[in-house]
This record gives sequence, C-alpha cells and structure tokens, in this order.
Amino acid sequence: MSAGGEYRGLWGQFTHNLKANRLAMAGLVVVLALLFTALFAPWLAPHDPNGIDVSAILLPPSLEHPFGTDELGRDVFSRMIMGSRVSLEVGLVSAGVATILGVFLGALAGFYGGWVESAIMRFTDMMLCFPTFFLILAVIALLEPSIVNIMAVIGLTSWMGVARLVRAEFLSLKEREYVVAAKSLGAGDLRIIFRHIMPNAMAPVLVAATLGVAGAILVESGLSFLGLGVQPPAASWGNILNQGKANIEIAWWLSLFPGLAILVTVLGYNLLGEGIRDALDPRLH
Repeated sequence: MSAGGEYRGLWGQFTHNLKANRLAMAGLVVVLALLFTALFAPWLAPHDPNGIDVSAILLPPSLEHPFGTDELGRDVFSRMIMGSRVSLEVGLVSAGVATILGVFLGALAGFYGGWVESAIMRFTDMMLCFPTFFLILAVIALLEPSIVNIMAVIGLTSWMGVARLVRAEFLSLKEREYVVAAKSLGAGDLRIIFRHIMPNAMAPVLVAATLGVAGAILVESGLSFLGLGVQPPAASWGNILNQGKANIEIAWWLSLFPGLAILVTVLGYNLLGEGIRDALDPRLH
C-alpha cells in the first residue's frame, strides 16, 4: 500500500488514475462541453439558425456574428451550436448500436466456441473485408439520407472491433475458477454470461465505445460534407463545411470553424478513450 495509502476500491482507483492523466482530463472537458452545448442548444444559440437575412450575406466574424454568416445570411455560430446536437446524437446512438451488437456477438462466440464461434467470426472477418466508409456510402445512397438511417448504418457497420475484443475477453475469462465454480453449482448460461463474465469483460468495451463515438462523428461529418448526411436546412458541421466549399476563397470562416469543431471533438473523445484505457490497465501503475 502506498504512503498516503488507504485502500481504494476499483472505482476510486480508476478515477484517481484518470484524474492524473492531464490529456484525458482535457478530453473529458471537451466531451462535457459538447454535451452541455447540445443539451442547451436552443437557449445558447443567439440567432435563429435557419433565419435568412439577405442584408447579412457572407459577413465576416464580428461581435454580432462571432463565426460570421453564410451565403443566405444565417448566423454560423448558431448553426454550429445546433449542429452539435446532431454530432452528439449520431455519435452516441451509433456507438451504442455498434457496442450492443458487438458485445452480443462477441459474447456468444467466446462463451460457446465451436461452430457458433466459427460462424460469427467468419462473418466478422467478411464484414472487415469491406471498406467501411464506402459500404456506408453505398447503403446511404440507396436509402433516404436521414439522421435515423445514418445512425443505423454507422452502428451496423462498426461493431466488428467490439465483437473481437469481447470474444477474446470471454475466451480468457470463461476458464477462471469463479466461472468453473458457478457452472459446478448449476448456474445457467445466461447467469454465467451476464453475472460472472460480462462485468469483468467491460473494460476494453468501454474504451472501444468511447473511441467509437469519435469515429461515428467523423463519419457523419464526412457524409454530410458529401451531401449524403443530414440535409439542409438542418444544421450539421459537415453540411456547413459543404456550403463553405463554394465560398472558401472569400468566406474562410465557413470552413475554418466547423473544421476546428470536428477536430477538437474527435480529438477530445480519442484522448478520453486513451485515458480510460490507461486508467484501467494495472500494468501501467
């Protein structure tokens, strides 16, 4: 025990390790700032994000319009605040779908083994062979480009890494003494999976889910930039970038500010995910 040294529980040790990682805490600040902005977006936006003002077309940043205006005179700052809701919603829902599906399939493969494992992992390998972004592009092109379809498609094409992580954890944990003891006492498969193995396999899943949010936000921004994501007049960081493409030489703010927002948000989630991984790894402490 260390010199300051009262015993910390697992949660206390995790939070202590996370707080000691400055980059992870910086990432947490970014994530919490995005959450706050998304939750209170209607009250934080100083102007109507869809309000057209022909007298304020392509105005540079000023006190009235901190991020300038677009080609229709709409306030870019207000549109970016509303766009944070889209990014957070897509990121959380897509990562949630991918995590649930990956945990389910990985748990089945790792626990039962045999032909169940072979079938699931071969399907996983097949999905990994497809370039994910181009697969998403193809599916979205066939469907109506709505936020629900985007979330579903990103989630259903991003579960493979989680499935492989969970399978590896289950293969290791199902041979532990407490699992063997639970089987000998007559515990059913579901009880063993969810009560004894799953809680001990969630550490890498938590990291993968955090990083998955960043990946989903990046994919949604790319789709919206290409015109296949959230459709105008709804605001999204990606479609603000797309609208700024035609005016990049005279309205640099239309590309700079949404690009920075995407960069900082994705970086924040990645830093937090890496920090969580380090905090959960006892070999580093």
